[in-house]
Amino acid sequence: MQRLYDFIRRHPTGVDTFWAVVLLGFSLLWVGTTYPAVGNPLAFGVVAVLFSLVVALRRRAPEKMLLLTVALGLVQLVFGLEPFIADFAMLVIVFTVAAHDGPRWASRLALVGGLSASTLSQLRWPMDGIDSVAATIFFTVIMTVPFALAWVLGDSLRTRRAYFAQLEERASRLEQEREAQAKVAVAAERARIARELHDVVAHNVSVMVVQADGAAYVMDSSPETAKQALETISTTGRQALAEMRRLLGILRTGEHQEAGEYVPQPDVQQIEDLVEQVRGAGLTVDFAIEGSPRPLPSGVELTAYRIVQEALTNTRKHGGPDVGASVRLVYFDDGLGLLVEDDGRGAPQEMYEDGGADGRGHGLIGMRERVGMVGGTLDAGPRPGGGFRISALLPLKPAH
Repeated sequence: MQRLYDFIRRHPTGVDTFWAVVLLGFSLLWVGTTYPAVGNPLAFGVVAVLFSLVVALRRRAPEKMLLLTVALGLVQLVFGLEPFIADFAMLVIVFTVAAHDGPRWASRLALVGGLSASTLSQLRWPMDGIDSVAATIFFTVIMTVPFALAWVLGDSLRTRRAYFAQLEERASRLEQEREAQAKVAVAAERARIARELHDVVAHNVSVMVVQADGAAYVMDSSPETAKQALETISTTGRQALAEMRRLLGILRTGEHQEAGEYVPQPDVQQIEDLVEQVRGAGLTVDFAIEGSPRPLPSGVELTAYRIVQEALTNTRKHGGPDVGASVRLVYFDDGLGLLVEDDGRGAPQEMYEDGGADGRGHGLIGMRERVGMVGGTLDAGPRPGGGFRISALLPLKPAH
C-alpha cells in the first residue's frame, strides 16, 4: 500500500490522466445512450474531451484549466448544451485552484464561478415539475453547496500546507541559529583556553628561561646558586604542568579522571606566592594589599591572578636589566583594584595597541578580554616617568 501511495505522489499527472479517461468514458457513454435526446452529440463529445483535459492537466496548469472551464461553461450556456457528467470537472478545478498556492485572482474566480454555476444553470434550464419559486431557490442552493464545499476544502488544504511550510522554515532557521550559537560557544571556549595557555606558558617558561640563563652563568663560579636555580626551574615546570593538565582536562570531557588529578584555579591568595616566585627569578617586586580582603567570585579571582601574572611576565620580557616592579591590590566597597607598575624601559607602543601590526601583544589583549568578561575596566600603557603601568578595576560582589 505504501508503494502505491509513493507512486501516486511521484506521478500526479499520470493519476489525473487516469481519472480524466474515466470521466471521458462515462461522458461518451452518456452521450451514446441519450443520443436521440441530445440532438448534437458532436458538440457534447468535444466538450467532454475538453473537460477531461481539464482534469488531466489540473495540477500542471491550474489557472489555464480554470479559464478553459469558464469558457466551456459559457459555451454550454450559449449553445444550449445541458449539464451532463463531464461538468463534474468544474468541481475538480474549483478544488484544485483553491488548494493551489497561486495568484489569488484565480481562487476568487473559482469561488465566484462555482457559486454562480448552479444559478445560471437553473435560469438557462429550469427543472421540470418545479413551479414554486421557493422550491427553485431551495434546489439551486442544494446544487451550489458542492461547489462551496470544494472551494472551502481546497483553501483549507492550501492554508494547512502553508502553515506546515512555515513551521519547517522556522525549524530550519532555529537549527541554523543553534548551530551558529554552538560555533560561537566553541570559539569562545577556544579563546578562553588559549588565554589560559598563554598565561601559563608565557609566565612559567619565562621564569624557567631566566633561571636557566642564570644557572649557566654561575655554574662554575657558584654551583650552589646554580643548584637553586635548577630547583626553581623544576618547581616552575611542575606548576606549569599542573595547570596545563587542568586546562587539557577541560577538553577531555566524558573521560574518567581520578580525584585530585587537577589543581584548583588560581585565586587572589596565590598572588603572593606568584610574587615570591618572580622574586626568586631575580625580579625585585614590592607587594602590598590595601583594604579588607573578602571572598570574591571565582571569575574575579582568576582574572586578578592572571592580570598580575601577565603584567610581571611582560616586565621581565620588556623591562630591561635592573628593573623593579610593584603590585598593589586594593579592596574597595564595590570592587577590587589592581595596579602593577615597573620602572623599566616599558613595552613598545605597538605592543599595547590592538596587538600590534606584527601580531604581538596578545597578553594585553587577553587581559582586556578577561576584564571585559567580568564587567571591569583596564588601562595599560607607559608611565609618564618611564616604565609601564597596568591598572584594572574589577566589580566585586560578596560570595555567599
